[in-house]
Amino acid sequence: MRALVVDDSTAIRRYLHEILESQGFEVVEAGNGREGLERISEQPVELVLLDWNMPVMNGLQMLQQLRSEPGAGDPPVMMVTIEHDLNQISQALESGANEFVMKPFTPEIILDKLALLGFPVAT
Repeated sequence: MRALVVDDSTAIRRYLHEILESQGFEVVEAGNGREGLERISEQPVELVLLDWNMPVMNGLQMLQQLRSEPGAGDPPVMMVTIEHDLNQISQALESGANEFVMKPFTPEIILDKLALLGFPVAT
């Protein structure tokens, strides 16, 4: 299983990388939405963890483009962001996000969301 972590924070990418790797994922990283779309075009992924606020292309823009491109597949997308406004959560879900996690988060929260998405989780 391959997962893509898209966040402009190197520390957050590393943290999510470790959590996902502990669950058997091969992890690919990107620092913004444009890089994320490039990674997916190079090699499909089974899961995307996506920040909202990033330079170049934000997470919502990436999500909308990902969902509009038939060749990108349809990987589940977990928004992992500081955004907590109900309108923004609703906008992300309406745009195709499958789950929403607010920062700060714990590994347990990510594992719970993975389980909700149907991925096997080792505790």
